[in-house]
Amino acid sequence: MSDTDPVAADPNQAVEAAALVVEKPLITPAAIDEETLFILQMFDQMDAQAPLMRLVIGASIVGISLLLLLITRFHFKRRVGRMEALPDDRYKALRWQAQDLLSAEDMKAFRISFTQWIGRFVSLVFILAAINGLLMTSGWTLRLAARMINGFYQIVSFIWQGFVSYLPNLITIVLIIMVARFVIRTLSMVFDGIRTRRIYLKNFYPEWADTSFGIIKLLIYALTAVIIFPYLPGSSSPAFQGISIFVGVLVSLGSTTAVANIIAGVVLTYTRAFQIGDQVDVAETRGRVVERSMFVTRIQTLKNVIVSIPNSMVLNNNIINYSKNMGQRGLLVHTGITIGYDVPWQVVNRLLIAAAEKTDGIAESPPPFVLQVSLEDNYVAYEVNGWTRKPEELPRIYSALHANILDEFHGHNVEITSPHYRAVRDGNPVNVPEVLPRDDEDGESETKEEKA
Repeated sequence: MSDTDPVAADPNQAVEAAALVVEKPLITPAAIDEETLFILQMFDQMDAQAPLMRLVIGASIVGISLLLLLITRFHFKRRVGRMEALPDDRYKALRWQAQDLLSAEDMKAFRISFTQWIGRFVSLVFILAAINGLLMTSGWTLRLAARMINGFYQIVSFIWQGFVSYLPNLITIVLIIMVARFVIRTLSMVFDGIRTRRIYLKNFYPEWADTSFGIIKLLIYALTAVIIFPYLPGSSSPAFQGISIFVGVLVSLGSTTAVANIIAGVVLTYTRAFQIGDQVDVAETRGRVVERSMFVTRIQTLKNVIVSIPNSMVLNNNIINYSKNMGQRGLLVHTGITIGYDVPWQVVNRLLIAAAEKTDGIAESPPPFVLQVSLEDNYVAYEVNGWTRKPEELPRIYSALHANILDEFHGHNVEITSPHYRAVRDGNPVNVPEVLPRDDEDGESETKEEKA
């Protein structure tokens, strides 16, 4: 060591330097922000004025928080129990276009889960408040309690300031939505009057009202969304715009068939091809139209089966409407039969008309009539025609008409020998079956014959 070293020269200075080194803290305490320091100063002033006040306040916070926690747990547990005890039909399903997006069971499970999560959140808030009150009772944890209070204050302040700054935009959005709802309700009353024929518009049919209102309502919704989009929080951020573009691309790529069905449904409405309740034949499906939605048309067949046909397929096929042109006469029922040249046509006409008159569902006025359709090589083709106003019973009417034709011809010993029938006349009796009486379906006629 050099003789000129001041420390070596003065032993007292060496001792003081060593003491300073020992008293220097090894870990520098973390910096305290102004808000936390302000809370700590409040605690210091409270301790100076009333030493037990901080302990009383902390204990009160713990007790009140635990009491509210118990009440909250009991309340939400009881509420969830009541919701679980309710039957599923007490919950309303989320429907759109006559389809259940969420069933009643799903809505029940969703509401129960939502209530449970709210209960957990409220319980967490009271638990944190109790912990904060417990930290306030000790001087060792007072700084941590101040930090928790400051953090809670910062969260509430951030939410409140964001709400206050967004309040003008929120009021603008609410006003725009209110105006849109007012316009939609006004148009709803107008189109409802058109649909119920209270309002008459030239060349505008009542069955167009629902579809036209749906299209206009969709346009109003789209226009409203475009107007309020700039007022949404984060609408100008790149992330929000990127998500919007991504969703738009997905919808445009995946909705080709859906858009085609929607457009086809609109075209079918304005072409007035059929209405609800009409008897139609579409795409080899025959029955009554029970529903016409945005995407599909549902037909109840004669076998009581519901068939859903996409609107695009309906538009691309021939539509036979049995109920469209009923008028005063109704629908013309017709069937054909071929009889040999050995039977006079006057006899055939009389028998066919008699069979048609006996058929339930065929009107007496206008009367049935017969057409000689063609003169073939071995037979004459006849067609019997009758009017009916019951298109929904056409299969039964045709069946009864065919049965009556057989009864009339066989009852008058007229053979139906064509087409594709060969018979050699060698003195044998004609091939005409016996006509059985048609009284009751339970076989009462057979019982009477056996008794006789």
